[in-house]
Amino acid sequence: MEVITEIKGNIHSPEWAERLKDTHIENLFLDQWTAQKSRFLVTSDHGNEYPIALKRGSRVADGDIVAYDPNKGNAAVIRLDLSNVLVIDMSGLVDRSPQEIIRISVELGHALGNQHWPAVVKETKVYVPLTVDKKVMLSVMETHNIEGISYAFQPGTDIIPYLAPHEIRRLFGGASHESHSHVH
Repeated sequence: MEVITEIKGNIHSPEWAERLKDTHIENLFLDQWTAQKSRFLVTSDHGNEYPIALKRGSRVADGDIVAYDPNKGNAAVIRLDLSNVLVIDMSGLVDRSPQEIIRISVELGHALGNQHWPAVVKETKVYVPLTVDKKVMLSVMETHNIEGISYAFQPGTDIIPYLAPHEIRRLFGGASHESHSHVH
């Protein structure tokens, strides 16, 4: 069994979309725990195993092509199954006083920290992986009713391009395992 060490392309690029038009696609579904790794063994939706060992620090993206045989008309494609992410937008605070920004940031930190939810802060956005039911997360945000912020859920695959590898691990590395939230 050949170990795959590099990504051949991505089905979302026009070049590969055209090339794979009449190709039989095997899907390699990765959960968010596996997707942040560079070395793993995955079984396709056709039951074939694919050992993958990419360079350290590499990451896979949805649609990455890891195997392609034009003579046989086959390709193996990574499909990411990432949870939604609660995206909290704090850009509405930039014109407020430093005291207000600190107060509101601490309130938000308390709300998230009290739930033991992991978070990544990037510029004026806070990303929180879906680790409990969406209704629970919305209830927490509505209960705290923190002024000056907005929030919405977005697919994890839409968030990945904005994050560094260590931030991806923080958001998705443990989110598919038991949640760390608790009830008081």
